[in-house]
Amino acid sequence: MSEVEAKPRPAEGRGARRRRETRAKLVRAAHSVMARKGIDAATVQEIAEAADVAFGSFYNHFESKEAITEAIIAESIESFGDVLDRIAESVKDPAEVLSASVRYTVGRAAEDETWGWFLVRSGMSMAVFRVGLVKRMARDIRIAIDAGRFSVIDRDATVFAAGGAVLAIVTARLRGEIEEDAPERVAAIVLRMLGLSPEEAREIANRPLPALALIEPGEVSG
Repeated sequence: MSEVEAKPRPAEGRGARRRRETRAKLVRAAHSVMARKGIDAATVQEIAEAADVAFGSFYNHFESKEAITEAIIAESIESFGDVLDRIAESVKDPAEVLSASVRYTVGRAAEDETWGWFLVRSGMSMAVFRVGLVKRMARDIRIAIDAGRFSVIDRDATVFAAGGAVLAIVTARLRGEIEEDAPERVAAIVLRMLGLSPEEAREIANRPLPALALIEPGEVSG
């Protein structure tokens, strides 16, 4: 055993543990408040109150509301995107990759309503567009176009239109306005937008999900 391996990891001090726990409480509270009200409408005061943390203590952990928003996106939305990356690596058909990602997103939102509402209410934020679903959709659509699988007139506009369709179906599912087959229905719609025939889009959208899609994505943590 080397000298480096022999050294035990230093124990976390009480102060460091309390700081970590307070930060985690603030992130969870911000996630909940923003899911309910949206990023723009949420205030630091509301987040601090929801976390049962003094207003001034917020700034011991985050410089601004924008900073805690980025933390939520990194820990919740982007960790989910990492799961989508694994799906992309495990499925050969680019059309099926996109279908599985869309279905998994809608299913995840239905299973975790706070996560779903955060996705919806933050959906028009450019910070969210840079990560998570839209970032992966753009990549997967480009790969499929290059492979001759999709045919679109305007790739960028199609990506945003497809992302908007997914957010609309997520919203309808959270409100109980669409049934449990919402993931398959929106996946078929997105595939149709990308040039597939109704029959092929429907067939791909109803294929068994890749086993990897059942892995639980990372949750918001401290």
